[in-house]
Amino acid sequence: MTVRSTTLDNGMTVLTDDMPHLESASLGIWVKAGSRSETEDEHGISHMLEHMAFKGTTTRNALAIAEAIENVGGDLNAATSVEHTGYFARVLKEDVGLAAEILSDILQNSLFDREELERERQVIVQEIGAARDNPDDHVFDLFQSAAYPDQPIGRTILGTTESVRAMTPDTIRAYMDRNYVGERMVLCAAGNVDHDRLVDIAQDRFHTLKPSGAPEPVKASYVGGEERLLSDHEQAHIVLGLEGRAYNSDGFYAAQILASILGGGMSSRLFQEVREKRGLCYSVYAFHWAFADSGIFGVAASTGEGEVTELLPVVLDELRRATKTISDEEVIRVRNQIRAGLLMSLESPSSRAGQLARQQILWGRPIPLQETVDRINRITADRVKQVASQIFDTDRVSLAGIGPVARLPDYRAIGAQLKN
Repeated sequence: MTVRSTTLDNGMTVLTDDMPHLESASLGIWVKAGSRSETEDEHGISHMLEHMAFKGTTTRNALAIAEAIENVGGDLNAATSVEHTGYFARVLKEDVGLAAEILSDILQNSLFDREELERERQVIVQEIGAARDNPDDHVFDLFQSAAYPDQPIGRTILGTTESVRAMTPDTIRAYMDRNYVGERMVLCAAGNVDHDRLVDIAQDRFHTLKPSGAPEPVKASYVGGEERLLSDHEQAHIVLGLEGRAYNSDGFYAAQILASILGGGMSSRLFQEVREKRGLCYSVYAFHWAFADSGIFGVAASTGEGEVTELLPVVLDELRRATKTISDEEVIRVRNQIRAGLLMSLESPSSRAGQLARQQILWGRPIPLQETVDRINRITADRVKQVASQIFDTDRVSLAGIGPVARLPDYRAIGAQLKN
């Protein structure tokens, strides 16, 4: 596999990873703009734009867009995250040009028709309702808000019913004009694809794209706090977190390894201690979310009402133990897991294209596999314990709970326990 990169005059990057043995290719356009790029009045507009991009252009209506890609056996999709939005397609090798043309059409010529907007508004309002009805999802929205209160990065990706209903075609166009600029966009393809041909298509289709001028997102400031929602669910859904590490920070990889050791699978410390030995919950895991300028280290669990107060002290004990007892064997096991995951992802052109695009957005260049493996292999048990000590030596806790969580301790009390 050979990765090639070309930067156009308008600042857009074209990346390809040629896999000539395949009969297909995955390609997409990723934009360095997500929910944290929104103003308060635009809450949810990144996700709305993702939906509306497929609802008609100056040359195709919504049905024609769907038929154009499905007539050749391909598919289109999109996704919005906190820091970027992606629009992507999977097609046979001979249809790469068609897919690239459709992607450019929806991002250059979308009409944002009022009737289509009204229909999609109702779809997203239902999506918001479905997310709120699912405590497994909704507890993480509350958790993000508790960690980053009153900041774009702490708001939900979907928006609120009120913010979605207030959106107009003009507000969507204004958001897109402000954020969808060349230097913030990556056209990436992996599979059986010709790099030079894709560059020619990009130069032709995006020659009028504004090269720069998008504002920087509001800087993230981890605060910590608490959000809880009492309900009649049988299970208490709890997320406990602390400030983690940003993508470009020195401790990023060590924090990732720490999360896997503590709660990355059935052999992890939390799973073994909390579920297998004590039977305190059905589900428990740790995670580390990294952003461009911040991060969160967290533990999520679902448990019964009677086990709520017993669960957290056990979790806190495991966090404290991690600062002193992590072994070389645990670190090696997790490093092997990460390496296997990276190698397996290379077998999927969709995974590879997304990975390359995100690397370009986050680090400004595609990262060679061996460079990533070398960075991970340099992480030692001592380094993981050091980062664990730094992350867990705080009383600035973020806490979210849904269900029978009235007996859940106050986040300040939890922070005091952890600090001690």
